[in-house]
Parts: sequence; C-alpha cells; structure tokens
Amino acid sequence: MLDPQPVASDPAVIWHDDFDDDKNQSRYAEQSGDVVDRTRFGGVGKSLLMKYPKGSRGIGGRKVFFGDSPTHRSHVVRGEETFGDVYWRIYVKHPRDWNGGGPAKLSRATSLVPPGWRQAMIAHVWSSGEALTLDPASGVRESRVVTTRYNDFDNLRWLGNKPASRFKLHGDDGAGWWVCVEARAKLNTPGEQDGVNQLWIDGRLEAERRNLDWRGKFSERGINAVFLEAYWNQGSPVDQARWIDNFVVSTKPIGPVVCSKNPVLIKTPYRGPGSQRAWQVEIADDNAGDEIVWQSKPSREQYRLTVGSETGSFVGVSETTHQLGSNRVYYCRVRQQSDTGQWSSWSPWHQPFQTQ
Repeated sequence: MLDPQPVASDPAVIWHDDFDDDKNQSRYAEQSGDVVDRTRFGGVGKSLLMKYPKGSRGIGGRKVFFGDSPTHRSHVVRGEETFGDVYWRIYVKHPRDWNGGGPAKLSRATSLVPPGWRQAMIAHVWSSGEALTLDPASGVRESRVVTTRYNDFDNLRWLGNKPASRFKLHGDDGAGWWVCVEARAKLNTPGEQDGVNQLWIDGRLEAERRNLDWRGKFSERGINAVFLEAYWNQGSPVDQARWIDNFVVSTKPIGPVVCSKNPVLIKTPYRGPGSQRAWQVEIADDNAGDEIVWQSKPSREQYRLTVGSETGSFVGVSETTHQLGSNRVYYCRVRQQSDTGQWSSWSPWHQPFQTQ
C-alpha cells in the first residue's frame, strides 16, 4: 500500500484507522480488544484482533461517533456536520480453520437520538450462515422516534434481510486471506421511500436494499455512528480469532487500498501436497478476468512478487507499458505449484487494489 493512504487527506473521509498508531486508539469513545502485529494487512503495521474463546460471544470492537451524535461529545468527529449518506470499509481476515459459520455481528451504522441511545435507524451488516447480509431497521413512525433505548428490537421496524451475499466470507471463499468489505447507508428524503443500503465484497455489489423508509418524516438527526462488532449470539464453538484492518468512514465510495503502479503482491502461505516450488499471478482490470493486463513468470520467491517487466509480461491493452495504469482498480488471481511439479487450479479473481 501507499503510505500514507489517500484517505488520510481526503476531505470526504470522516474517520480512518489502520490500527498502526496506538495513540489513535484513544480517539475512540468506546473500544475493546487489542491491536496486534502478528497478523496485519499488507504485512506491515497492526490490526484489530477479535478473539472468540470457546463459548464466548467475542472480545473486540470499536465505536466511532461523528456528526450530530448526542453522546460522547468530547470524542465526536466533525461534530458541526450532519450526514445523510455514509460509506464504511474494513478489511477482514478469518483463519483457514475458522469454525461455526458467521458470528452474527460485523458492523453497523446508526442514528442516535437523545435522550439516551435511542435509534432512529440502524444499518446492520450481519452474517447469514457463512455469508453476509444487510438487515436495515427503522425506529421511526411517521415523524416520531419510537425506540426507547439501544437495540430496542420490539419497537424497530425491520426492512428486509434477504438476499444475502453470494460470497461466503465465513466459509471457503474468505478463509485465510484479507477480504475488503464496504457498506453504504443513505437516508431517505423525509416523507419519501428513497433510502439505500448496499454491501460490496472485494469490489462486487453483493447485497442491496432500495426504496427504503429509514426515518419516515423525521429529520432532526443524521447518521452519526459506525460500530465494529465481534458479538456472536450463540457463542463460538471453538477457540479462534479474526482480524480487522484499514477502517474508513466516508461520505463517498471508498473502494480498496491504493498501491503504486508496480505493486508488491503478498501471497498467503502455501497449502497443498509437499512444499511450494513456485507460484504465478495474473492481473486483470475487471473482476471477471476478461481483460488480463499482466501475467507473471513462475516465481520461486516464497511470498512476495513485484509487478513489472522483469517478473512477467504486460499484455492486452497494457502490452507496450512497464507498469499498470493510473487511478484504476485491478483484480488478481493466483495458482501455485508443488515440489512434484503439479499446478493447482487458478483462484477466483479477488483482492482488488487501486493504483495511484
């Protein structure tokens, strides 16, 4: 990744945290769980550890308050503003041996209304088996907030939690590597049913709810908090953990991390018969792999490979170049070779990144 990332100076960004600076953690009004350097996106810095001891509901989370949040005013970010359209992005990694499907909660955006923690709306990003789903809810009737406390489920109006994502974040699709998860909540115009809730996984739109009535005619508060959550309703069946990194909240689409035009790719550890002899990468500028722009030579390097003319060939629309194009999103796929010479099949196209 570029360091610093463009989100650090983007005026649309409300909040960003790569978990690398311990001092930054004090800016959260509420937090739990540790930041660690054993597992981290891009092989640098730190990540947020979410621990799941067997039978527990999870340890680890962050709450960021912004805009017109009525609570934790000393920690509120951009407290002079009101936000009606918010995107939030994280990278999530589950271990290869993750067990038990989805732990229910991952993140949410919400509108908190005084007194207390009453909620005018909630944009839940929750698990649905091994997949993710959106589960939007409204705490408003006509122009009145009817919830009386936080998570006042009896007084919420649920707006629909189907369909779920095709991508199985908590299954084989997401096991063992970092996955980019981005969500959006756009409030409805007061009195109209034009609200939006969307979910992207690795750059693909995986779930969407349109024509939502988040807040009726209520207009006194905007979206003013985003929470990262570990809560597992039934408890984890085994001792395990997952990690979160590169947390961003913005008023415009965020997308994947930004890299140089000759980025370094980092492969996950080898899994297969015997040991690894080589591996190979292809890069495309579309998520279906219809436009391949670079093909690596078989690499004997264990985990790292620089995209360039010395390590592979630029092809197709990039045939005459020595680097990837500017300000474009690319996708990767990889295969690996065992010490007996056997090649694996290609992985799906995944792990998008944007060039500077």
